[in-house]
This record gives sequence, C-alpha cells and structure tokens, in this order.
Amino acid sequence: MCRNIKTLFNFEPPVTDSEIWAASLQFVRKISGYNKPSKANETVFFSAVDEVAMISKHLLASLESTTAPKTRQEQAAKARARAVRRFGGQLPSEDRRK
Repeated sequence: MCRNIKTLFNFEPPVTDSEIWAASLQFVRKISGYNKPSKANETVFFSAVDEVAMISKHLLASLESTTAPKTRQEQAAKARARAVRRFGGQLPSEDRRK
C-alpha cells in the first residue's frame, strides 16, 4: 500500500472532494508507475484518477460505522508520536539538511 494514501473514512469534519481526489491520484500513480504521465498518457491517466475518485466517494458515502468519528487533530498527534518513536526525536531527513 502506498504510504501517502491516508484513511478517509469516519472523520469529523467529513472528507472533502479534494482529499478524495488526492488519494485517488496517489493510487493511480502507484499502480501506473508514473509520477507525471507523458502527454500521450495524460488523458487516460487523469480519467483514471477521476474514476477512482468517483468510486471512492461512492464507497465512503455507503460505508457505516458504529465507532465515533476520528478528528484530524487526534490523527496528526498520533502521526507525530509515531515519527518521534521512529526517528528517535530527530527531525526527518529533509529538515536535517539545513
């Protein structure tokens, strides 16, 4: 699974269309192997992104949950805690270059 694709279900406030599209773009990039498609493949690439986004939006609207919705702040705090455990309190590599 691509690490950049985040869980979008059961959040408060609900997921936006742009978040769904961004996850769909990451998915299509992963399975196609293209970060940026060539001009010859651009139309079918972005058509696939739009179709995956449409299907994902339908899926998210159809799912049901018995648990309380998650908040983005709680998830961000959990991600920061994982980063501290993973990197031992050091900054990620892009910040260490400074």
